[in-house]
Amino acid sequence: MYKPSTINAKLALGLSLAMLLVACKSTPITPAKVEDKSAGSSQTGANDGADTNGVKEVVIDSNENGGDSALRDPNNILSKRNIYFDFDSDAVKAEYRPLIEAHAKYLLAHTDAKIVLQGNTDERGTREYNLSLGQRRSVAVKQTFNLLGVQDKQIETVSYGEEKATQNCAGEACDKDRRVDIVHAGE
Repeated sequence: MYKPSTINAKLALGLSLAMLLVACKSTPITPAKVEDKSAGSSQTGANDGADTNGVKEVVIDSNENGGDSALRDPNNILSKRNIYFDFDSDAVKAEYRPLIEAHAKYLLAHTDAKIVLQGNTDERGTREYNLSLGQRRSVAVKQTFNLLGVQDKQIETVSYGEEKATQNCAGEACDKDRRVDIVHAGE
């Protein structure tokens, strides 16, 4: 037969373990940060049925080429492929939202299409840090695509770190190195 003190000790141990497990909870993954540095909405006049966030209608050519001509047309937003970042940041700027939305709309219309998001950095920092920062940038853009409904199977992320940096960047040349390039499969 059990002694009351043994039962109380086992009960106390069980309650302690239960409280410990309740106290240990996982933290949720935070979504990609999007900075809105735009001046407030100063639009005036009638809305004429246009989207209020300023996104232009994307024309997706559905000819026998599978829409490839829209990707190469310099007058189409789909021909723009670079998303630039601030120094030492992986936050996607609000000014690139229309560009990402246009590419997301293309990918949603062409479910067999795939893209590679190539993260890049300038030459400052160690090689390891720059590879990590480039990957964080490409993942931040991927998360934005995911929020817009694009499936993971259509997106690959890769980091080049400082490998594609311009020679001896100085001033604004470094700004062009801090980017994610959108590369459509087959290009």
